[in-house]
Amino acid sequence: GPRLRLPGARGRSGGADPATGGPLRRAPSVACVSPARDGGTTLPHLLILNPDSVSEPLSDPLFRRISRIAERLGVDAYVVGGYVRDHYLRRPSTDIDVVVVGSGIDVARALAAELHTQVTVYKTFGTAMLRAGGAEVEFVGARRESYSQDSRKPQVEAGTLADDQRRRDFTINAMAWSLDGARYGELVDPFGGMDDLEDRIIRTPCDPDVTFSDDPLRMMRAVRFAAQLGFDIDPDTFDAIVRNRERIRIVSRERIATELNKIVLAPLPSMGFELLELTGLLELIFPELHRLKGVERRGSHAHKDNFVHTLKVLDNVAARSGDLWLRWAALLHDIAKPLTKAYDPKAGWTFHGHEVLGSKMVPSVFRQLKLPMNEHMKFVQKLVFLHLRPIILSEELVTDSAVRRLLFEAGDDVEALMMLCEADITSGIDAKVKRYLANFELVRRKMKDLEERDRVRNFQPPVTGEVIMRTYGLGPCRAIGEIKEAIKNAILDGEIPNEYDAAFALMERLAAERGLEKA
Repeated sequence: GPRLRLPGARGRSGGADPATGGPLRRAPSVACVSPARDGGTTLPHLLILNPDSVSEPLSDPLFRRISRIAERLGVDAYVVGGYVRDHYLRRPSTDIDVVVVGSGIDVARALAAELHTQVTVYKTFGTAMLRAGGAEVEFVGARRESYSQDSRKPQVEAGTLADDQRRRDFTINAMAWSLDGARYGELVDPFGGMDDLEDRIIRTPCDPDVTFSDDPLRMMRAVRFAAQLGFDIDPDTFDAIVRNRERIRIVSRERIATELNKIVLAPLPSMGFELLELTGLLELIFPELHRLKGVERRGSHAHKDNFVHTLKVLDNVAARSGDLWLRWAALLHDIAKPLTKAYDPKAGWTFHGHEVLGSKMVPSVFRQLKLPMNEHMKFVQKLVFLHLRPIILSEELVTDSAVRRLLFEAGDDVEALMMLCEADITSGIDAKVKRYLANFELVRRKMKDLEERDRVRNFQPPVTGEVIMRTYGLGPCRAIGEIKEAIKNAILDGEIPNEYDAAFALMERLAAERGLEKA
């Protein structure tokens, strides 16, 4: 793809290492590690093709205001991190981090007083936060961190801007703009973050083993940024993730889930999951997905690699929907295949019942990954359970009763289910794909037709258990359940219309067959 060209930034440091004073070692971009892009898929890279169209940094008057306050208080202030990175990537950002060499809290309080707004102070962390014109601005004093081997809680002490930049996770997140009057808007980039942005590389500012050992979540963040931005991971950084992968075990599940969700929501999520697999992180944080990998052969029979297939389905869904939970359903739709795999010398490999077992696995996967155990989990469970139904339907003669049953069971999620099923067609044979999609179109048309006629989505049989009990003077018993079920099936099979009178008449006939007499 085209290379990223960035506007020449004033005051660029040329990439001297503040720790040693010597030049930074540059990694050759050609050797960078990135997963194979299946089938030549191109990533929606966030490229800046016309540097002149990038607005001047710090044009918002808020920054001049902070600059004046810092000058008055006799401290230096810098905008640092994601806001700077996103400006050059032309990604809208409303999170502004300001590092003050001195007290960040004092600058925040002074700004809040000028803007007549509230400020939240976190004394323990030496940070303060306030909202200003739709942006969230966080102030922090520049700090130096040191970690002891047995703890993830750093010793924090006041430091310089260079100390603060050195403790950041990646070079592209360690760039800063000066808010100092004389150097206002100057880019302070001691680790060559601008070069890495241009070469589309994720690299740590210091020794990657130290960076990842200090906070192992940064390994997940490296993969997440690579997936979100379509960047490569620098080889030394990548190798350090592989070496330190076991340390991911000390990170809380909640923090891991946040990163996983961001990977799932990336433009091409497969890239993130391939990197998690290549680094060995996937096996540690999501073993069920890792187990889908691989192909087994017996004689002339081999099954497809279900890991590769699952990622293709996920990308297909991602191309059509930004719904996080529909994407999770794609990721988990074949999760039970390793547990249901069997070999039949005539038919080859089978995975009978993988949708049923898979839907039963969803709650434990969600619980283990600390994902919400609410209606989102139930939605994913339902889609995993039903994901073969439209495919089976489309392979056979599409009968009204089968479509009615699908509408009844899928309810309001029928559109999401159809999208998942269409994404599940990953065959390399064009004619086969076209045939399936044409059959799905037939299923969709029949759904629309039946939906308008029978209003069967989410329907409740017009004759309830209460009506049956009242009519025949019964308490709760098996006969009532049987009659209700028979009425529901008769409606779904199109034997009677979805109306009260027809259902009541069928109830009378079924009750008579069972020797029930009206009260």
